[in-house]
Amino acid sequence: MGKPTGFIEHGREEVGHRPVEERVGDWFEVDLPLPLEAMLRQASRCMDCGVPFCHGAGCPLGNRVPEINDLVYRGRWREASEILHATNNFPEITGRVCPAPCEAACTLTINDDPVLIRHIELQIATRAFEEGWIVPLRPREATGKSVAVVGSGPAGLAAAQQLARAGHRVVVFEKSDRIGGLLRYGIPDFKLDKRTLDRRLEQLKAEGVVFQAGVTVGEDISARYLRKSYDAVCLTVGAGEPRDLAAPGRSYENVHFAMTYLTQQNRINAGDEIPSDEQITAHDKIVVVIGGGDTGSDCVGTAIRQGAKEVHQFEILPKPPDQRAESDLWPDWPTVLRTTTSHEEGCRRRWCVKTTKLSGRGVRAEKLHGAEVAWEQSADGQWSMTDAPDSEFTMKVDLVLLAMGFLHVPHTGLVNQFGLELDDRGNVMVRDHHTSEDGVFAAGDTAEGASLVVRAIASGRNAAAAIDAWLAAKDR
Repeated sequence: MGKPTGFIEHGREEVGHRPVEERVGDWFEVDLPLPLEAMLRQASRCMDCGVPFCHGAGCPLGNRVPEINDLVYRGRWREASEILHATNNFPEITGRVCPAPCEAACTLTINDDPVLIRHIELQIATRAFEEGWIVPLRPREATGKSVAVVGSGPAGLAAAQQLARAGHRVVVFEKSDRIGGLLRYGIPDFKLDKRTLDRRLEQLKAEGVVFQAGVTVGEDISARYLRKSYDAVCLTVGAGEPRDLAAPGRSYENVHFAMTYLTQQNRINAGDEIPSDEQITAHDKIVVVIGGGDTGSDCVGTAIRQGAKEVHQFEILPKPPDQRAESDLWPDWPTVLRTTTSHEEGCRRRWCVKTTKLSGRGVRAEKLHGAEVAWEQSADGQWSMTDAPDSEFTMKVDLVLLAMGFLHVPHTGLVNQFGLELDDRGNVMVRDHHTSEDGVFAAGDTAEGASLVVRAIASGRNAAAAIDAWLAAKDR
């Protein structure tokens, strides 16, 4: 611990943002990095708490947060980078998009604001690239074994990098035309500049990872082909089955899933030409985003940048409190109100609202019909929802975006061809990342359901370790 009294002397300094009137006119990243002096002050706030829950209960990757903060405070940035990269393959990505469960578990959070962990990690990764410390880590020798990784999201990329460093020949298959999965097409550029992703992909290529984009495994190539051509298979195809809106009028042409909407805009930003009659645009429209999570927030920011007339976001759950409730115990992730930079740009948010139907003319919805709901908790802690009396409303709408989360991995293609067992939530069932099919492994949202990027990276790393051990055991 660099400064024992740092947490007493200094308060938390939040990361700045570009002015709203400037940033809504482009797709560049919103956040403004803190200057060096502020970074040192923030690193000094990491206290000698004895049991650092930040990297135990908080971080799925087990990042060694206290050591990293101490090194930053002492100006030993390269050592901090080495320790950070020992547990996190892509800190420049988690430093941008992770909700930072480590900060929620920071000991200071008990009665103060947490250490600025996420941004410190981002600045470590940024400096590491600028100084040339990020170099390919090639294995000392090849094992002669090959692994096919299906899916190039955070879990797939982490698994591929770890397996390549262990000496295996790794080929990553991606159905989209570019590598990156959710990182490429599911996260807006104003949160994650895709040049950041491309820079890291160059490192993976230099380490021997082979990427094959535009290949739908299960259609273009079969499960049988993978089994014959590779010693092991790792499925990291995500939880791409979205939760749909069960209401009359869902089939109108101006009602779209959030990921369809976000993917198209990311493609346009990347230079793809989308025919005008196929573009989903919010320009000069009244937009309703159904779903109050991060994906919904990303839709809000995208719609505002497209020039929406109005943007509304509906959430069926109650409005969270501003601060952690007494029953919401530390160090667990707290249920509190979170306002994103997209919300600050001009969004009207409503809670306890459900959509009852959509009505319109021809193929387009023109009105959204909704009602408020009330939530009650029983003596055994179970919540139930009832309709609030006389709360029905109708509003004009030009575009409806469904951001209600994801159910599970699609039960088509490889899942069917391999005949994989599923759990009661529809995820691929695994034991130490091994599926019901010998030699076939699964990681990330494929096995765990929709979750955080940081959890996907951790799952990919763990799957790689399980595959490496399984391949080694086969040679004994």
